[in-house]
Amino acid sequence: MASDSPIIVALDLPGHEALKLTAALRGRVRWVKVGMTLFYAEGPAIVSHLRDLGFDVFLDLKLNDIPHQVEGAAAAIARLGVGMFTVHASGGLPMMRAAVDASRRAAEESGVPEPAVLAVTVLTSTSEDGLREIGVASRPADQVALLARLACSAGADGIVCSPVEAAEVRGIVGPDALIVTPGVRPAGADLGDQARVSTPRSALEAGASHLVIGRPITAASDPVAAVDQLHSEIEGMYR
Repeated sequence: MASDSPIIVALDLPGHEALKLTAALRGRVRWVKVGMTLFYAEGPAIVSHLRDLGFDVFLDLKLNDIPHQVEGAAAAIARLGVGMFTVHASGGLPMMRAAVDASRRAAEESGVPEPAVLAVTVLTSTSEDGLREIGVASRPADQVALLARLACSAGADGIVCSPVEAAEVRGIVGPDALIVTPGVRPAGADLGDQARVSTPRSALEAGASHLVIGRPITAASDPVAAVDQLHSEIEGMYR
């Protein structure tokens, strides 16, 4: 199951809890997400530890700064051997190009596989009202499409968007690009702080390649059973 599962388990947990959970999930999922909560607490060592356990790591730090700073950060991230990492598409074309170019150079120099650079479009917690509050008059779907096109121009390997926009984004980026969708919740689950969500099956049907799922797994009384149930809901929809 682990080699082909599209589920990325979001380890937004303290270090000891994250390691306890991953020990239980070995062999069931291939990908784990290290975001700000875990990375800022544990540092780069957590990435190495998870890789040693056999997981592919999606490092979700959402880089967004001047191109020079992002260039250095992307190179450092690539040297860690992560499989995917994120930049904010709203950082602009030069910034995204700096991340793509620097990560590829650093990976080659370090002898590790090139990580996929994913451009974050509009956060799944952001509604149309939320965009208006920061001066963006576009609907979320329109803003996602604009940023997805910009990311393609920068050479990004994929897009992070909500599952609600996944079908339109698939039409923009083509069949081979990665589309990683947070905001995925099983039917009837608590939405928490998410505004634009979908079920795992609907997200895959819309064109998502990977599903980021956190609290429905990490907060479950039996995380292993929760993962197995999610896999049963999407059986036959992935390779």
